[in-house]
Amino acid sequence: MKNTTGTDRSITAAWRPQTRAVRGGTWRSEQGETSEALFLTSGYTYDTAQTVADRFAGEAEGMVYSRMQNPTTAMLEERIALMEGAEACRVQATGMAAMTCALLCQLSAGDHIVAGRAAFGSCRWIVDNLLPRFGIEKTIVDARDNAAWEAAIRPNTKVFFFETPANPTMDVVDMAYVCGLARAHGITTVVDNAFATAVLQRPMEFGADVVAYSATKLMDGQGRVLAGALCASQEWIEERLMPFQRNTGPILAPFNAWVVLKSLETLELRANRQSDNAMQVAKFLEGRVPQMLYPGLPSHPQHELCMKQMSAAGPIFSFVLDGREQAMALLDALELIDISNNIGDSRSLMTHPATTTHHNMGPEGRAEAGVAEGMLRLNVGLEDPLDLIEDLDRALQRIGL
Repeated sequence: MKNTTGTDRSITAAWRPQTRAVRGGTWRSEQGETSEALFLTSGYTYDTAQTVADRFAGEAEGMVYSRMQNPTTAMLEERIALMEGAEACRVQATGMAAMTCALLCQLSAGDHIVAGRAAFGSCRWIVDNLLPRFGIEKTIVDARDNAAWEAAIRPNTKVFFFETPANPTMDVVDMAYVCGLARAHGITTVVDNAFATAVLQRPMEFGADVVAYSATKLMDGQGRVLAGALCASQEWIEERLMPFQRNTGPILAPFNAWVVLKSLETLELRANRQSDNAMQVAKFLEGRVPQMLYPGLPSHPQHELCMKQMSAAGPIFSFVLDGREQAMALLDALELIDISNNIGDSRSLMTHPATTTHHNMGPEGRAEAGVAEGMLRLNVGLEDPLDLIEDLDRALQRIGL
């Protein structure tokens, strides 16, 4: 591969997904390094005053300041865009920075947003608390109900915002219908795809306009760095996102970008193996616990829709026990699986959403979002699934199940 092959869309567009994940976006310096270079620099120098003037005017390509772009982050952005099938991508410091940018860059006072009820706690906080401070109206709907989306549309509706599968209820949204409805009304759809990544699901193939990520999750997938990403058309990136991003400064640091860049090389292997492991563990738990929430199981009411949209159901699922006390007792009885509120990690992690990720919503908010007091969310990692099953079996026995 030549030094600039990885950034040439006329070539990389013909590559298959795993090749894009390994080599897409790679730009080599004159040294010809095999691994992507890490550029730890805040600014850049120029041979002439006119060069920098042209770059700031947008009349010439090149770096101007690392708050806007950096060679390492640029490589990551191109790789994610290729994997997603998007025209462009910009990365942010965290997943929540990405979600905040995606909404605030395009909403103004007097606008209206429709959002799915089941979502990460901080995403709901933005919709329920932050946006109204700026005069932005909101309607919360059960995202599984197609009719609810249509009923919520107002003349000032500008954005549909949802996760699929949703955190932590695992609700699945009919993307083809909801995105098609939005497009017919001139509404922009923002889809949080962190539970799947482009390896398992590509929302743009179902009509999504913007795909948002916490790249901390499966993309890094090893619990090392925080990162976020937004994929969209070049027009949306340049006209909507970049004026907000360059002036508010949420861009990802070069080192974190480099870590995620290297992690993407193994994303397909990890995501598919973890999905296989999750299915084994879910089958063990089904019938053993009062309620399973995993759309990969044929018994799940949205199984067919999930399999229509995803190549595998992913490594994350939830199940419900008999109240908070029993759920926390199970956590305390685990020996192998870690108690942790992260997801997408190569290690298996379990959390109690009502006291962690969705604690700030309060009892009424959690009930409205479908987050039960006895709910536990499990991220299945790369361990041998039989060891995970033995750990869960031992813990379930200790709490009388």
